[in-house]
Amino acid sequence: MAGYEYVSPEQLAGFDKYKYSAVDTNPLSLYVMHPFWNTIVKVFPTWLAPNLITFSGFLLVVFNFLLMAYFDPDFYASAPGHKHVPDWVWIVVGILNFVAYTLDGVDGKQARRTNSSTPLGELFDHGLDSWSCVYFVVTVYSIFGRGSTGVSVFVLYLLLWVVLFSFILSHWEKYNTGILFLPWGYDISQVTISFVYIVTAVVGVEAWYEPFLFNFLYRDLFTAMIIGCALCVTLPMSLLNFFRSYKNNTLKLNSVYEAMVPLFSPCLLFILSTAWILWSPSDILELHPRVFYFMVGTAFANSTCQLIVCQMSSTRCPTLNWLLVPLFLVVLVVNLGVASYVESILLYTLTTAFTLAHIHYGVRVVKQLSSHFQIYPFSLRKPNSDCLGMEEKNIGL
Repeated sequence: MAGYEYVSPEQLAGFDKYKYSAVDTNPLSLYVMHPFWNTIVKVFPTWLAPNLITFSGFLLVVFNFLLMAYFDPDFYASAPGHKHVPDWVWIVVGILNFVAYTLDGVDGKQARRTNSSTPLGELFDHGLDSWSCVYFVVTVYSIFGRGSTGVSVFVLYLLLWVVLFSFILSHWEKYNTGILFLPWGYDISQVTISFVYIVTAVVGVEAWYEPFLFNFLYRDLFTAMIIGCALCVTLPMSLLNFFRSYKNNTLKLNSVYEAMVPLFSPCLLFILSTAWILWSPSDILELHPRVFYFMVGTAFANSTCQLIVCQMSSTRCPTLNWLLVPLFLVVLVVNLGVASYVESILLYTLTTAFTLAHIHYGVRVVKQLSSHFQIYPFSLRKPNSDCLGMEEKNIGL
């Protein structure tokens, strides 16, 4: 299993023909962030590999998640009467969130600046982005938390899924149209949340207890913004882009079934995880919300990465992610009734298995593509051409 190759020879051949195609129409991105990133990228030395920039940004997001997990393990820290997260933590999280967002914006520019663009860079970037969704959303949750002035763990679970489906829609579009339409919500949310973290440090979490307008609380504004952005911006734009491609006869797939295949595994993951929550004899989401979110987000990231590999290589997306099989069995066992401690053990075991499986998948795919393109994933240093016997290439987006 350690040497298992996830990328098939057909997919490797597809990567050889791949050309990056993306459309970004977000005014914030075009007129504010890109000029900012064009300035920032000049600070980086030309020997710095773009993938190292990408990975560094991802690690900052993970660090924020772990930092907040330490100070707010059960999401009650922002509730009245509980020990609040220290102000300096909000400042650190806010700064690091914006730095991570900036690194995510400059990695591609560094690749073009150093003439080191390959398909692996894009796959690496978007693959880590798919896993970052759960870290980002769960960290944001600590601003309001649960309790009388916060958001319930089940509502946050649903909001997490809104974000996850919004993310995968972009790659579903590209799977069908061949063009990645960058979503507006990403840039807006990153800038806004980074600002809100800093504001929280200044005014304190108590400021979010007060009504925003009439009886409309800030927690309601938080919920409305996520749902509204998804339903009023992301989904309509995705459907419009798909329809335009259909009208122009540029869809890559003619079958409705084949066009929808990439969404089967995420939808089944949603159904199974929701069934577990509803049938749980010990109310597992209330007991271990952070772990449950992480389990769902990791399984989702694995399905998304498989989709990204397929859309970049112009191959068929798998109908079912095998990670859903053990999840189905766990849900089946839970439905039959188990003790609270047994259900907790099942959750932690499944989460560990999903994490190890996803890391193994990512490492093996990177190694396969690195070997195929004869590149070093985290360095611009070229391999020995005498040993490789082929033209040398570098890594990047």
